[in-house]
Amino acid sequence: MSYSACYDETLGFTTRQLHAGYDPAEHNRAKTAPVYQTAVFELGSYERGLRLFEYAEEGHSYVRFSNPTNTVLEKRISSLEGGSAAVSFASGMAGISSTILNLAKAGDEIVSIKTLYGGSTTLFEKLLPDYGIHTRFVEHENDPEEYRALINEKTKAVYVESLGNPGINIVDLEAVAAVAHEYGVPVVVDNTFATPYLFRPFEHGADIVCYSATKFLAGHGTTIAGLVVEKGDFNWRSGRFPQFDKYYADNVEFMGEEVLSRELFTKRLRQTYLTDLGAHMSPTSAFLLMQGIETLSLRMRQHVKNAQDVAEFLEAHPAVKQVNYPGLKNSPYYDLSQKYFPEGPGAILSIRVNGGLEGAKKVVNNVKLFDYMVNVGDAKSLIVHSASTTHYGQSKEMQEAAGVYEDTLRLSIGIEDTEDLINDLRQALES
Repeated sequence: MSYSACYDETLGFTTRQLHAGYDPAEHNRAKTAPVYQTAVFELGSYERGLRLFEYAEEGHSYVRFSNPTNTVLEKRISSLEGGSAAVSFASGMAGISSTILNLAKAGDEIVSIKTLYGGSTTLFEKLLPDYGIHTRFVEHENDPEEYRALINEKTKAVYVESLGNPGINIVDLEAVAAVAHEYGVPVVVDNTFATPYLFRPFEHGADIVCYSATKFLAGHGTTIAGLVVEKGDFNWRSGRFPQFDKYYADNVEFMGEEVLSRELFTKRLRQTYLTDLGAHMSPTSAFLLMQGIETLSLRMRQHVKNAQDVAEFLEAHPAVKQVNYPGLKNSPYYDLSQKYFPEGPGAILSIRVNGGLEGAKKVVNNVKLFDYMVNVGDAKSLIVHSASTTHYGQSKEMQEAAGVYEDTLRLSIGIEDTEDLINDLRQALES
């Protein structure tokens, strides 16, 4: 048997989304990665058990640490993203919060933007301060000097989204990363809306990538899941992160310099936060997520095509006063879209409709094909009123900074026939 595609990183994206990280010879030659529905694994011997708990040997002992199904998923997303290692979590927010806790402790700071998903903003603005971690927000996400002015000796990360939620703004990642790296600060990017098919942040200066894998990576709306990927070349032992110096000193004897040189962030993330806080992804969720990833590139092509056509229709409709989609030539982010998203800037767009809140209510109450849900990235098209759902409870100032008004609707464009989507929106706007 000569099958070895699972190890070949020179293969194309679509090929790797089917093969990367899974060798059938290691799993009784099953062609599809099995679901290891077990809570625990046999240690084998005292010596092997000790090696596993020292992380000196790759393997599995207890599913809160790792699971073979999840390991295949982690290897696959690392391949697609171009990273060194990944950790799977029970949700996107579990991955984001664990990432920040791995980077910062009480007294530390994060620099971020205001154009974030509401849950992320709530984490930064309301929850993390209770643990002594504070976030300083830039006012203009594409002014590198604003980031420079906020970075200090306490700063442990710059955190951005590749496509903002719901304004679909684009950060000039290369410019921001250049400033952060001047000060030895890592850049964390939530790449949920783009996926690695449309955008690979590591190629533009990011050091850590986070996903709510619930969305486009899965594509079927069945599974809550999160992923965190490490690029593998950031200098975590510069002195800015004493927790990584200690972790290295405590573990280099068992894990070795080579592994820790490329996976220091990931190893500590798994051992300290996934394992001890317990937000592990179930193997069934990992299995379902991999089923979605197998068709990622195919779906994203149709998603993007539909989104562009729908955005152009909405831009011309008299009942719509604003369309936020970087694929439109009048978008302030069009040039950045052309630079960073040559395959298209995703399938999420937001609109502001005439008639204020009542106008927005009319649309969501009259669509027949779009479903009113807070999720995005499903193969099926979805619509939501952001101010009363995803960004509910935020101040008016924070909502508006994220592009959320009482007349704002966020649309997640699916892979249905384009004319059906347009016809549904037309009748809802004109009813």
